Amino acid sequence: MLALRGAVRAASRRGLDACGARAAAGAWARPPAARCFGGAASKVVNTLQAELKHEQEQYTKPDVPKAVLDKFKLVEKDGDVNMMLEREMGGKMIRIEWQIKSPFDPDEDMEGGEAESAPTDFSVTVEDKSGGAGICFYCSTQTGEDHRYVLGNVKSFANAEEKDSISGYNGPDFEDIDDKLQEAFDEYLAELGMNNDVCDFVDAMAEDKEQREYIRWLKLSKEFLES
Repeated sequence: MLALRGAVRAASRRGLDACGARAAAGAWARPPAARCFGGAASKVVNTLQAELKHEQEQYTKPDVPKAVLDKFKLVEKDGDVNMMLEREMGGKMIRIEWQIKSPFDPDEDMEGGEAESAPTDFSVTVEDKSGGAGICFYCSTQTGEDHRYVLGNVKSFANAEEKDSISGYNGPDFEDIDDKLQEAFDEYLAELGMNNDVCDFVDAMAEDKEQREYIRWLKLSKEFLES
């Protein structure tokens, strides 16, 4: 992906330099900008096509725990970086939300080390269907087999306005609250359906969605420049 972006920038610079040279020479039979744009665009299209072909051939669907979708509904749409698992339980809506992430760590690649999957930040929101009050847990996945996620802050809100307020109190750090309360919250999240399978699903779909959106971007960019 980095090579493609470099090729695109290089092709654009070459096209702009050529435009200036032809304009100085007085090539008025055809507008210099149009002629140069066509040349640069064709180079970009060729590079996009090669990258698109490569990515489509390399793409494989992720191996995700199927049991997660027995309890939750996956909500996503093309062109949107957000994803959500949603379910209704006891008059409340449970939403697990996260975003796409890069499948590799550029810093580790540059250092020549073996790339490891970065943690995925996600939130678990439990909201009353009628009143809008609720509680939100800010979490991150982590490697391991025992407990695949860690809790950050725990936010409670009285209504939708308070929930979405950027200046609202996000609650205490999870590690700062009483140990018995930590244990109780862990058990509560487990009852809602939070488990290692959900974390595996979130990690896998975060990387898969990024790859699918990249392929879509290649396709849309190529189609626009060809039109």
